[in-house]
Amino acid sequence: MAVYVALGAFLMTLAGGWAAQRVTDRRHLVLGLAGGLMLGVVGLDLLPEALHAAGGEVFGVPAALLLFMAGFLLAHLVERLLAARQAAHGGDEQHNHRTPEVGLTAAAAMVGHSTMDGVAMGAAFQVGGGMGATVALAVIAHDFADGFNTFTVTRLYGNARRKAVAMLVADALAPVAGAASTTFVTIPTWFLGGYLGLFGGALLYLAAAEILPEAHHEHPARSTLLCTVAGVAFIWVVVGLSG
Repeated sequence: MAVYVALGAFLMTLAGGWAAQRVTDRRHLVLGLAGGLMLGVVGLDLLPEALHAAGGEVFGVPAALLLFMAGFLLAHLVERLLAARQAAHGGDEQHNHRTPEVGLTAAAAMVGHSTMDGVAMGAAFQVGGGMGATVALAVIAHDFADGFNTFTVTRLYGNARRKAVAMLVADALAPVAGAASTTFVTIPTWFLGGYLGLFGGALLYLAAAEILPEAHHEHPARSTLLCTVAGVAFIWVVVGLSG
């Protein structure tokens, strides 16, 4: 059952990527919306779920929050290392921070997250039909944002359109593969919580340090800010309806 429901997530992800491609003449608005969607997913979906699933503490701090910080620092470290490597090979210093590998790494992380979405969906259906339907609604609803962000982030860092499309297709297939895997293995809840915290930190870094500054760099318009707010509000509505 979970695999069939995951096909809805597949279609929704492709729809999000298609939307990102169709508004290339409004790039600043696309980036503003993508940043808002990422902030909403992190603050309203990933982090609360991580805190709930990985409830243990390490030296007085919730383990999920430590992994959240680790994810943020890891994303920063990866970007700096890739930029330094490009500089060492004679890359344009002005654009070192826009290394294509960073975009591909970020997109790959989103594919991994979508896979875990499918795993969560399959595990929920193992608990019961009602639980499975609730989780499936949340996954399918926010997969539009996942597809939108996967394509946008890949292109933002200078990757060719074909690579962005390839990552989009991989992201669309990921929840189906994740749901199918639950017929063979069960993922511990604490592991899922830790992963969500780590991924949330990396996603926050991309949104706050890269995508939003880029959105306002050439077009510091009020409409860009409104798109960011709309992205956060959309995720709020999705979480509220699926809760």
